[in-house]
Parts: sequence; C-alpha cells; structure tokens
Amino acid sequence: MSKAQYPSMLTKFESKSSRAKGIAFHPKRRVPSSLNKPWILVSLHSSTIQLWDYRMGTLIDRFEEHDGPVRGIDFHKTQPLFVSGGDDYKIKVWSYQTRRCLFTLNGHLDYVRTVFFHHELPWILSSSDDQTIRIWNWQNRSLICTMTGHNHYTMCAQFHPKEDLIVSASLDQSVRVWDISGLRKKHSAPTSMTFEDQMARANANQADMFGNTDAVVKFVLEGHDRGVNWVAFHPTLPLIVSAGDDRLVKLWRMSDTKAWEVDTCRGHFQNVSACLFHPHQDLIISVGEDKTVRVWDLNKRTSVQSFKRENDRFWVIAAHPEINLFAAGHDNGVMVFKLERERPASAVYQNQLFYITKEKHVRSFDFAKSTESPSMLSLKKLGSPWMPPRTLSYNPAERAILVTSPADGGTYELVSLPRDASGAVEPTDTKRGSGTSAVFVARNRFAVFNQASQQIDIKDLTNSTTKTIKPPHGTVDVYFGGTGCLLLITATSVVLYDIQQKKQLAELAVNGVKYVVWSTDGLHAALLSKHNVTIVTKSLHQVSTLHETIRIKSATWDDAGVLLYSTLNHIKYTLMNGDNGIVRTLDQTVYLVRVKGRNIYCLDRAAKPKVLAIDPTEYRFKLALVKRDYDEMLNIIRNSSLVGQSIISYLQKKGYPEIALQFVQDPQTRFELAIECGNLDVAVEMARQLDRPKLWQRLSTEALAHGNHQVVEMTYQKLRNFDKLSFLYLATGDQEKLQRMAKIAEHRGDMTARFQNALYLGDVENRIEMFKEVDLYPLAYMTAKSHGLEEECQAILEASGLTEDQIALVSTGKALAPPKPVVPTYKTNWPVKGTSTSVFEKALLGQAEGGDDDAAPYTNGYGEDNLIEADDGAARDQMAEADEDEDAAGWDMGNDVEAEVEDEFVNVEAAETGAGSSEADLWARNSPIAADHVAGGSFESAMQLLNRQVGAVNFKPLESRFQEVYQASKTFLPATAGMPPLVNYVRRTVNETDSRKLLPLIPRDLESIVAGELQAGKTQMRTNKLEDGIQSFKKILHLLLVNAVSSQGEVSEAKTVIRTAAQYALAMSIELERRSIVKSSTDLASFPEDVKKRALELSAYFTIPEMDPSHVTLALFSAMNLAHKNKQLSSALSFANSLIEKGTNAKFKESARKIKTVCERNPNDAVEIEFDQFAEFEICGASHTPIYGGSPSAVCPYDGTKYHSTYKGTVCKVCEVAQIGAPASGLRLFV
Repeated sequence: MSKAQYPSMLTKFESKSSRAKGIAFHPKRRVPSSLNKPWILVSLHSSTIQLWDYRMGTLIDRFEEHDGPVRGIDFHKTQPLFVSGGDDYKIKVWSYQTRRCLFTLNGHLDYVRTVFFHHELPWILSSSDDQTIRIWNWQNRSLICTMTGHNHYTMCAQFHPKEDLIVSASLDQSVRVWDISGLRKKHSAPTSMTFEDQMARANANQADMFGNTDAVVKFVLEGHDRGVNWVAFHPTLPLIVSAGDDRLVKLWRMSDTKAWEVDTCRGHFQNVSACLFHPHQDLIISVGEDKTVRVWDLNKRTSVQSFKRENDRFWVIAAHPEINLFAAGHDNGVMVFKLERERPASAVYQNQLFYITKEKHVRSFDFAKSTESPSMLSLKKLGSPWMPPRTLSYNPAERAILVTSPADGGTYELVSLPRDASGAVEPTDTKRGSGTSAVFVARNRFAVFNQASQQIDIKDLTNSTTKTIKPPHGTVDVYFGGTGCLLLITATSVVLYDIQQKKQLAELAVNGVKYVVWSTDGLHAALLSKHNVTIVTKSLHQVSTLHETIRIKSATWDDAGVLLYSTLNHIKYTLMNGDNGIVRTLDQTVYLVRVKGRNIYCLDRAAKPKVLAIDPTEYRFKLALVKRDYDEMLNIIRNSSLVGQSIISYLQKKGYPEIALQFVQDPQTRFELAIECGNLDVAVEMARQLDRPKLWQRLSTEALAHGNHQVVEMTYQKLRNFDKLSFLYLATGDQEKLQRMAKIAEHRGDMTARFQNALYLGDVENRIEMFKEVDLYPLAYMTAKSHGLEEECQAILEASGLTEDQIALVSTGKALAPPKPVVPTYKTNWPVKGTSTSVFEKALLGQAEGGDDDAAPYTNGYGEDNLIEADDGAARDQMAEADEDEDAAGWDMGNDVEAEVEDEFVNVEAAETGAGSSEADLWARNSPIAADHVAGGSFESAMQLLNRQVGAVNFKPLESRFQEVYQASKTFLPATAGMPPLVNYVRRTVNETDSRKLLPLIPRDLESIVAGELQAGKTQMRTNKLEDGIQSFKKILHLLLVNAVSSQGEVSEAKTVIRTAAQYALAMSIELERRSIVKSSTDLASFPEDVKKRALELSAYFTIPEMDPSHVTLALFSAMNLAHKNKQLSSALSFANSLIEKGTNAKFKESARKIKTVCERNPNDAVEIEFDQFAEFEICGASHTPIYGGSPSAVCPYDGTKYHSTYKGTVCKVCEVAQIGAPASGLRLFV
C-alpha cells in the first residue's frame, strides 16, 4: 500500500482469501478481561465466514452453511452469537462457542445486504435487494417488522447507537431515517398504563397512512446523484454520513424536526463502497472501488490521508468500538490497521519520566512520589493535528527536549523545558528542522537522521550543523549508542558508530530492530523487533536472544540487570542467559518505562502514567541462582511462596534438585527429587507418608547404592522381603536378628527360608529337625553324621527302623560353619564416601545450627519404625504359640536399643584424619587435568574443571568413565586377616621422585582410542550400522574428555580426533533422522509434502559434515540417488558433479556421469528445498538445519558443533555433556 500524503497506515494484520464483503470486530468488554477477544469475522464472496485472531494472525474457525456470497455479518454485543446474511436470502444466527448455526430466519425475497444486532433489544436489522428493511426478534425467532418505502435495492440499514432510529441507504439515491419508538413500545414489557396511553395505543393505527404502525419514516435525505451504498450514524452527534456510486461522501445533520445536507467530501474517482465516523476523533473514513482508503477531516471536510492498494478494490470498512483499530475488506481478503501510532513519546531520567499526552502537552511523572506534574509545554503546533509525536529525547544538562514527528516527511523540535510546570504554555525559543529521527548524543550535541537523503547531521544547541555523517546504505533509524556513539538501525543489522572518529566500531546481524532500550548502568542494551528481543553489550556483542509469537511492545531494565518487556497481553522477563517467564497478564497494552521494587511504571495508550504491582520473586530467584547468590536464594525461599511446576522443572533442568526440594510440598515430587539429589532422610520421610511398595523398592535400591544399610533394612522390613533381610543380617553380623528371622520363617512354615536361616546361623540342630519334619531322614542322618552328632544319628535310625549296617554312607568332608564377620557392622552404618554437599545445602544446614546434635543415634537409624526387636531368652521360652504367631505377623515390636557411639574410631581414609596426605590428594593438587582429579577420587573438582574448560554441565554420560579412571588408578594387596588391604597407586610418571610431579596412570590412551573406537566407528559408517556408529563416536568424545596425553603434539591430534568424532556423529544423526521419517523408502511420492521436503533436505545435509573422502562419497551417492528418484533433477545434478569431482569409488562415479547426463536435460527440482549448493554453511547439531555465514549461532565449547542461537544454554546433542555457548577456557590434556 502506497501513500498519497502523510505517513502510511500501520497494518496490524492481513489475510488472503476471496473477496471480503462483510466485517465485524468482536466487541471488547473491559470486565472481565478474559472476554476480551482480538477476533474479527469476515464474510466472503465465496460463501465462507472466517473467524480470525488478528493479534496472532491465525484463522480460528470457518463457518460454511450459506449458499453463495455472504454480504452481512455482525457480532452480538454481549452474547456469544453472531449473525450473517447472504445471497441465498437467508439470515443465520450462529454460536461461536458451539461452532454451529443455531437457526435460520427466512423471509427476504432477494439478496440480504447487511445484518446488525440491536445494542440492547433482542433484535436483528436486515436490508435486502427485495427493497425492504426487516427487524427480527432472535429470541423467539420471529419477524416483528417489515419497513417498505425504498424503490430499489436497500444496500444498508443500521440502528442508531442510542436512540430509537434506523438509517437506511438504497440504490434509489435516497437515505431514509426511520423512527422505531412505536415498535419498542409495542414489544417492551407490559407496564401499568394511564388512560391517555391506552387511548394513544388504540389510535396508533392512524399514525401511518401506509398502514405501518411500528416504524415510521422520519426523514428522506436526497442529494446523491446515483445509488447510495452505505450510511452510518455518528456515535454521539446528530450526524449521518453516506457513500454512493456518484463517488461522493456526504455529511448530513438532523434535528428532531428536520435533516439537511452539511457538506460533501470529494476525492474518490470510483464508486464509494462504505464509510463511517471515527469512534473517537473528528474524522470520516471511506473506502471505494478506486482501491483507496481515505480519511477526511469532519470539521473541514477535507482529505487528511489517503492510502492506495495496487490491485484490490475495497468493499467494506469497520471500526473497533473501543480501541484504535479499523478493518477494510477488499478483493483478496481483509486488512486490520491503525491510523496513527499509539505509543506515547517518553524519556526517563533518574526518578523522572517526561512524556507527551494525547493533547500534545509535555508532562513529567515523579517515580519516588508517584505524582504527575501539571502540563509544562504545549506542542500543538508540532506536525499534524492527527499525528502524535514519535520520539522524545531528554537532555538533563540543558533541561531541553528533542521531539520528532512523522508529519511532512519527518520534523523535529528542540525545546527548553520551564523550571516550573505552570500550565500548557507555548514554547518561546524553539529550534526546528526536518529529519526522520533526532536524539541527543552529548550534553551540547544532537544527531538528526534524514532517511530520504540517507544523511546524519550532528548539530549543536543553536541548531547549527557541526558534522555530517553518511550512514550505511539502508539505514532506517538511529538511537543513542553510548556517549559519542550512535546505533544505526538497518533492515538486517545494527551498527555501532563512533561520531568523533567517523567509523564503525561493531556490527551485529539482527533483523527488523524497532527500539533500543539501555540498562541503567549503560553496559547492556535490548534490541526490540516485532517478535524478537536481543540483548547486547555496549560494544554490541550479543548476549542472548529470544522469540515471541505475539508482538513485543516495550521493555525496561530492572536495577539487578533483568529485562522486563511487554507484549500485547503480558509483561515478561528475560535474564542475560536467555531464561524467561511471565510476570503478569495485561488487560490492555501498556508501554513500560521503569521497574522499582514490586512496582512497574508504564504509560497506557491514552498516555496516562500507570503503576502496576508485580511479583519479582521468580526472576529474582533465577537471577540469584545464575549468580550463585545462595544467601539471596535462602532469603527468597524463607520469605516467599514461590511454588509451581515451572520453577521446580527449571531447577531440575539446571541441575539443582536439592534446591527444588525446598519448594515442593507434594510428597511424590519431594520423593523423586530427594532420590535424585541423594537426600535419603527426606526420601524416607516421603516414603512413609505415601507408603507404596514401589517407592520402598526404589528407596532400598538407592540406599544400597549409598551403602546406608540401616535404611535398606527398614525398606526390606516394609516390603516383607525376608530373604534379603536374612542376608543383610548375615553380612552385618547381627546374629540376634538373624535368629529372629529363623523364628519368623518357622512360624510362616517356609521351609526354604527356615533352612537358609539355619545355614546362616550354623544351627545344625534346627536343620536336622526340619529334615525330620519333612520326612527327609537320609538328609537328616547325613547332616548329623557329618557334624559328629552320634546320639542324633541313632535316634534317626530308630525312627526309620534301620540299623547302621543296612545303609551305605558316602564319604563326607569336614563340616563347615558360616564365617563370622570380623567386625559386627550392624551397630553403626557402613563407612561410605560422603556425597559432596553443595554450597546451597551447606547454607540450608546452617539454618539448623544450635540444635541438639548430640542425641545418640538409633542402632538402626530408624528405631521408631524397626519391625524386628530382640527378645530375651526367658521371655521367648514363655511365649505361648498364639502370641508368637501374632508377634511374627504384626512386625511392629517397639523401639530398638540405642548403641554406643564409638568416639575413638578414626577413619584413616577420611580427610579429617589430620596431617599428611595420600598420593591421590597429590594428584589433584599437581594437575589441572580433570582426569587426574577423577583418578584421585576428587570427582567434584574434576567436574568443576570440566565446567570451566569445556562448559560441561551434564555429567551422567561420564559416570562410567569416571569409575573406570578411578578404579584403574590403584591396586590392592590383601593384608593380615582383619586388616585393610594395602593400597598401591599406579603412576604414569614412573621415574618421578618429586611429589609435586606425581601423576596417575589414565586408562585408554589416545593411540588405543584411535585404533579401537575411531576405526570401529568408521567401519560402522562404511557398513551402514549408523546406530552403532553414533555410540562409537560419542564414546570417543567421552573417553577423550576425561583423559591425559604425553605431549603437546598429542594434544593437537586429540583435538582433531574430537572434531572428527563430532562431525561423524552429526552426519549419522542427520541420516538417522531422515530414515526415521521415511523408514527405508526411497520413493517419496506417497508422503506428505512437508515430509518429502524434510527428507530431501536431510539427505542433502548428510553430505555437509567433514568426513573421510570415501564416506563423503557414500553420502553424495545416497543423496544423488534419492534426489534422482524423486525428480529433484537440479539437486541430483549438483550431487553428481560433486561426486565426479570428489568421489573415490569408480563405480559410483560412473553412475554419477549417467545421472548427470539425464539431469542436464531439465535441471529443475519438483520440491523446493532449503539447500543452497553455492553457499557456505554448517548444519545445526540440534535442528539439523543450515546455519549460513553471518547468522547468529552458538558453538559447543568442547566438540565445536555449531547451533542456532536459540539453542544457547542447552546441552550439546552431540557430546551430551557441554552447554552450548558456555564460556570455556579450553580442554587441558597435557601438563
């Protein structure tokens, strides 16, 4: 759309469809805000009704029951209804909630032109080519009035917004005003009437000579020379506007007794299709078949603006009843637009906001006092009365403002502000000039940019030019860029320009930047475009970027360095690292200017200052987490109610389950988090609350992994896992409880468990008794014989009626007794390597300081829940059998006896043992290599090193490698029974005697990795075993990440191997993704277009990663064949040429030459794919899409795989360890 004069309209939404004949905005109701829907109904010539969300630009629904064009459409003001009328003579009432037609009103005899709901009564007004206007009651679905009088097609009829009037337009060249007050009285609720009212109603039949007693023609307005297409009432004044085929827009005025023509707006040069009054300003807007939208001054009746479309005639115009939006329907769809910007011009300095009101008055707002000053200045003469100022720049040194307006191609004014706000006085000393943008760059200099001439003038305060700058071609705007600098905005980039040196300092590729917002310390800036926020440093280095689907309107910085930004319906935040979230929802669009504490200050579209309450807890907590400010985090946890699944999942994603644990109340979630971070105390507590077998099972596994046999015992008791309990008591040397288990097995009648327990106890008599009970006398005899129990042997023989001579005995060895534990460990927990406690957990533990730390521990650690208690012998003998059964079944036997704490015990392996260090400790001190720290058992410092060197954040894939390195660094020699084994540390510095140079042997050196995994991976590539190949190459990455080499030359070789492994893993993952979407099929004709396109793209991308020539040959051959089979002849030709040039296989080259011959006849692709054979690009490791040179990207600091910048902060998909884009010093492999 081009402009005739003044600036072009601001198009907010455009749809493509057949000709739009009717438009209706959803009426915006302020309360409740959930009912405010940014919807627009469009009725089409093709018989379809479309429901669009113009804010999101999405089609919500389609309604298709009309037969032929639908010309009239309207939303009900309060109910979820809309009405439509079409060329099938039908009026249909629809529910947009149930998405169906509720009923149809029949009665018109020709095309229905317009339909409208009454603003109060349950009425629908329709106009038709049958020359009638009809009023229908949509509640009882009846026709209540037919208005006749026009003698040609009735093109339009509308209710008055307040009075009982209707206005209609017809091709009979007249406009008629109808009085329907009689119809209202007739259909209103019955009330007590006076005698005069009854007589008046009785005689009402005499009111109209045509017999119509309900609606009477009040005025007939004649003045058009041809048919009238549209007519509309003014929302508040007694005015009417009409549009006709005589190319005129006419303005009419009416009183109670007469109506007359006021004036005519001339300018259209084809039929005028529709017109209306601006709901809030003294303007008329009209559209016509001359492809223009024209705006007229209601008072002067002169043209203010006009906008022309190249090819589409306009048919209808509609205005939103409350907000500054209009919609026009044309031959190819509909467009929603504004006539002027609603963003108030403003500037912030310290505690003051300076802004320009709708009346063009300059005011200030004090943030500290929350008070608004009276008007300081009037800028009525600046620009056009219909165009608000665009920007305001404040100079505190001179107390001056620089205001720009888009009028007349762009103008600016330099005005000094008075010291006291005494009212809207006209400025006395004003400096004016032409320019698209103007901004202060120093205390006595400002820059003026003229887009038409592509020139920047640096001016002093007398408005004299001191310097002229030629900006980069295509510059569209300029912003302050720091003292003495400018930010120059082009369509595709932002340039930091030094005014003094007249040179570019930096350039950043960012599309469509509209606004720049500087942080209060001037170190960072936010570049806002329609849907993106890019945070940069003052030297224009990109920090982070984010994308929003809804338009971004404004932004401001929190004092802590958090950016808050507003969209059409939300206030959101983003941290420097790209983490973002919602702060609050908005009922109406606002423009943020300052954040202070829990208040956010903003201007609404009426340029009124507003203070909105916000809860900054979530983003402050995340900021504290990023900065590792644990005191602040603790403070927030204690003093706020920060809960919700989002914060929990955020903490889990960032690797802080122990912190997430502090927010969770749900027992199941607390249990999961406790297991994840190894907090067995909380896990036990939650398992007790939930008391589910699966949870006890998981807890037992986790506790066993920790070596906490006391928790394991409790879980086995809860699960009634008798066999495991018995074995646990055997291992810990708890004979008393083992005897108790034997007794329980006897009560349960479980012979297997009874035999097992007797074996563990070395209880021969019990085993013999059990064999006798089950009539296994030979086994009983053998057991007694082998243990030298002769009397028992004789008794068994007598019971079986045999003598010793009658049986043949096999030879038996010496009877074995079960070994006794050297140290009975059941009294205290097994010594386990303590899990490293995070700083945050230490801070949390600090809350409990001063508590009772000296309480003696339970023997079992969980004495109150111990399910087996030792009874003394006498009591056991006296128990009745029934009591014993009940005890064994009940499993709740009171508290355990407390064990003595062995204060004298010293753990020689622990760090607290005093002076002296093991060799493993020396390894960690001597080396900056992570593998050496792992070998010494210092896993935490190893992880910290890897985090600093390669940005490692996910250590799960390295777990087995850590264990391998740790186990290989020492050997153990058995010592005297009862003593710990002797430890021998295995060194790679064998001949070194200086303790400062001792280093451990690291298993799997570079040579073995190259000979083993690297060759295996390449073989798997060759043999098409890609799943195995990916695992091989990822294993290489993990092996080399925790490794050490013997020379600087090997470091370079290792980095080459890392790069190679990453490229192969990327290539294989691309090909596997292609196979996953099309399986093994090479003919893609049966697949949807998007699948076909994606498969062809992936096939092409498979050829990009760096591989051996023989493997590139395979990729090119595969891509060429797939492209050729699917008529991608241009792509196939490209791959064939590459294969002929680079290929290593003669047979493949011969095939390529044949395919090249075929493709050269018609080198066209059936499907257009995103693959530029001539451009330099790399493949994103996550999305498998191209990253062209100059595009924003992030790199895995370990393996060098490139990613789109949107993946910054996530874990690399190739190595699965490092964080994409993380700062890193580089991997150390050699000391």
